[in-house]
Amino acid sequence: MSKENSDNTTAFRSSDHGGEDLSDRPYAIYRCTDCRNVVLSMQDCEGGMTCHGEPMERVTDAAMDVQPPDLREVLLEAFGLPKAGLDICLCVIGEGPLSAGEVAAQLDYDESTVRSYLNKLVDLGLLTKSELNREGGGFVTVFHSVDLEEMRKETLTGFYVWAGEAAALIEQANLTKQDYLDADHDERLDSVFWEQFEGAKPDGD
Repeated sequence: MSKENSDNTTAFRSSDHGGEDLSDRPYAIYRCTDCRNVVLSMQDCEGGMTCHGEPMERVTDAAMDVQPPDLREVLLEAFGLPKAGLDICLCVIGEGPLSAGEVAAQLDYDESTVRSYLNKLVDLGLLTKSELNREGGGFVTVFHSVDLEEMRKETLTGFYVWAGEAAALIEQANLTKQDYLDADHDERLDSVFWEQFEGAKPDGD
């Protein structure tokens, strides 16, 4: 582990019990004291949040250690966007409008690779494209950045959709374990679990 990653990991640890101290995070997590509802907010909502008309409790510590995410991992997992895709997006934001050839020349990437990522970025809503007339005739497709505030909103919304899907999987996994304990199974729990989540078991495990 690099020193930078080690420092980040340390920042996510609580020295008291090995869990996470969430009191100084740039986000807030609230949970209902009467049901299983848990809410993530990018800010500490003034006055807190409510569920069933009652105030929710802000979570300030967590018993489970969680590795701090790396931006490249988040973008790849949530949007299927590796570092090359981010480089291309940043190039257009900083220097655009640009054609695929111009982006490829600036980044020294293969033009077909650049064009593929540019179209993906358009599909994600991070870039737009238009056609410009060439001075010598014909036209060229160029790519532009969308409004940065719109990009912020859409990327957060897209990530929350991904996070919601991940949370639903975790909840389903927990319910599967509970169902196993409540029922009379001939198979071991690991067999029942991975049959429920076929394709989710890591290779070689």
